[in-house]
Amino acid sequence: MDRECKQDAPPAAVSPALLEREPEQLLDRADDPLSPDMQPIADPVPALTGFSHYRAVLANRNFLLLWSGQVFSQLADKVLLVLMISLISSHFQAAGQSISRWVAAVMVASTLPAIFFGTLAGVYVDRWSKKGVMVISNLLRGCLVLGIPLLLWMAQGQEIWGGIPMGFVELLVITFSVSTLTQYFAPAEQSAIPLVVAKPQLLSANSLYTTTMMGSVILGFAIGDPLLALADHLLRRFWPTADFGATLVVGGAYIVAAAILLGLHTQEADRGSQEFHLWQDIQAGLTYLQATPVVRSAMIQIITLYSVFAAVAVLAVRMAELIPGLKATQFGFLLAAAGVGMGMGAFWVGHSGHSMSRRHWSLWGSLGIAVLLALLPEAILSLPSTLIVIAGVGLAGSWVVIPMQTVIQEETPADLRGKVFGLQNNLANIALSLPLVLAGVAETYYGLPPVLWGLSGIVGLAGLLTWQMTQPLRRDPAA
Repeated sequence: MDRECKQDAPPAAVSPALLEREPEQLLDRADDPLSPDMQPIADPVPALTGFSHYRAVLANRNFLLLWSGQVFSQLADKVLLVLMISLISSHFQAAGQSISRWVAAVMVASTLPAIFFGTLAGVYVDRWSKKGVMVISNLLRGCLVLGIPLLLWMAQGQEIWGGIPMGFVELLVITFSVSTLTQYFAPAEQSAIPLVVAKPQLLSANSLYTTTMMGSVILGFAIGDPLLALADHLLRRFWPTADFGATLVVGGAYIVAAAILLGLHTQEADRGSQEFHLWQDIQAGLTYLQATPVVRSAMIQIITLYSVFAAVAVLAVRMAELIPGLKATQFGFLLAAAGVGMGMGAFWVGHSGHSMSRRHWSLWGSLGIAVLLALLPEAILSLPSTLIVIAGVGLAGSWVVIPMQTVIQEETPADLRGKVFGLQNNLANIALSLPLVLAGVAETYYGLPPVLWGLSGIVGLAGLLTWQMTQPLRRDPAA
């Protein structure tokens, strides 16, 4: 970590020495996780195998705090959507009325900040303390959620134009605000991992993070509703008229995450006195990506994979409709299978990933997804085969996402990580919008199999092109 602080450069410009390095040199470092220049200078990390990587990462107090904070904040993020739907159902949805348009408005309010503020937030994250950003963003998100009952009470019976309830507008504003704060939290969290974890253990650390993320998706949506109902029930035992137990759970989870992260030590350099130029800082991140093919290729591959997964999520409703014994409304089983597969794959990569290069993991993962998506139309003939194939897609996806995310963390200088991760989150959310719109339309006109085959071709081509574009000039010793 000291090494990171000593190498910090003013974020308004990319280090000339860094840009002068040959792309192959960068790639060789990324592909050779045990190369000498990737080892910490002060405290060499001994060679580890299997579960030793996980034990070493979890023995790191700072990582354990960072990871624990992620557990609470991720669960809060997922259960928040369930809370919003519950509040809409109990306060604003009329009898016999579809809830879809209300939920759609909430989803738009949650998505817009990622598109508008992702890159901007990354610039500020590089200027501010990562720990401070994570603690304050969690505190503010917790306070916003805890304030919902009071705001709804004050807005009772009030409407604005078109008969839209004032309380619903307040929910949209809170959703937008929480999502905006998340745009600061996410790049700060991603940038903090390399500050507290030695480079040889970044792969295992990212594997644990991905496993936690997938677990929060499954648990958040699976137990969110009964958990919130239980919280309301328990609170009413002591306060019969209270109806804010659910908001206490979600808001409290954010507050707990902030409290845990207070104990974190990232050993960051103080950049408060450095001159700040917003557009120059944004340009610095773009210049770095332009000059660093290995990082650019890793980011493109991650964004492509996310876009394909978004399309598959949209198509899951149609798949559920076609699978014998399943209803269209039960598409969540298919998404849960993908989450389980990705969680298993993340554990696998963290356990065995150090024996193979990042590029090899990514290539095999891309080809695996391509093959499985091509086979999916035939698998839909039965529920078990569909669940197995979709779980396999999630597993292979982790082979791409985790190594590529690790490459970005390893290769990006500490003073540029916020910009790079902010830009990545920004582009990923923009890229997600297109398949969400086009996938359903394409399936309507061409049918499910051709669309899945098309997605298969996109993933396979992206994997092969990335492999070819980043082919090192010397033999890869980690292969």
